[in-house]
Amino acid sequence: MSADLTAAGGFAGMGAALLLIALLRAATPILLAALGGLVSELAGCINVALEGTMLIAAFFGVIGAFYGERWFPGLAPWLYPWLGCAAGLLAALLLTALLAVFHLELGADLIVGGIAINLLAGGLTVFLLVSLIGDKGSTAGINTPLLPSLHVPGLDGLPLAQLLINGEGGQGHHVLLIAAFALVPLLSFWLTRTRHGAWLRAVGENRAAALAAGIPVRRVQYAALLLSGALAGLGGIYLSMGYLSLFQADMTAGRGFLALAAVFLGARRPRGVLAAALLFGAASVLATRLGALNWPTQIIYMLPPLVTILALMLAGRRRRKSTSF
Repeated sequence: MSADLTAAGGFAGMGAALLLIALLRAATPILLAALGGLVSELAGCINVALEGTMLIAAFFGVIGAFYGERWFPGLAPWLYPWLGCAAGLLAALLLTALLAVFHLELGADLIVGGIAINLLAGGLTVFLLVSLIGDKGSTAGINTPLLPSLHVPGLDGLPLAQLLINGEGGQGHHVLLIAAFALVPLLSFWLTRTRHGAWLRAVGENRAAALAAGIPVRRVQYAALLLSGALAGLGGIYLSMGYLSLFQADMTAGRGFLALAAVFLGARRPRGVLAAALLFGAASVLATRLGALNWPTQIIYMLPPLVTILALMLAGRRRRKSTSF
């Protein structure tokens, strides 16, 4: 009897570990983009273009890795996915730089500019997909090298620890998944304990006062927007070179907007953003599980945005109560 209970407990533990891994994988792209949105928001520049930035980086990550193999056949195989990562980051930075120039130099409205960037990214990726691959749906017809996973050896005798630390199949967790969760304390330290983090927060709190104090406001906002684009780009690269092994048209599927909601739901703090990203990741995992039960697809697609709306309503109600006394 005790052996049966032990076996049942071990089975339940393995099931919980698998759910946790699925949650972390689903939350990673949202978390990376949300951390980017947090940086720009604290500098007083809300980045509505997170969705388009993720999409363009996801596309150029796959294309960069594919053409890197064709153009530089003599390189070590492990270098090609990193070439793709560099291409995706460069594309994300260029797109964000375009938004920054239009807003900071030409005075364009940041929200309107962000919407335009999202529309541009959606149309441009499909156009380039057809032009370069000959398929307007995905890059399934080409072989794409993936970014590596980090594996910890010596855990073969500990099944649960092996599963948690090295993931399903024992191959390790994706390098960008690990980087995303490591960035939370690092970003928190940078924002609260460093001079440049204090500058960024000062610019977002009171631009005129920061300018009077000698802080290079425009340079800080440029840096914040570019860092925001780089982090969102990493989220997109994870989608196409980690979460999946290909690019699909519109594969971000609203994750950039979820990331933007996570910034405000998380009270503009790194730990709060992490909690919000995990909540949205859990909603995505639940939607996937319900899909396996043959639930209507309309209900499944509604679940993540519905969770977002409810969470924002509860957060707004909590803030109103806290400021009413």
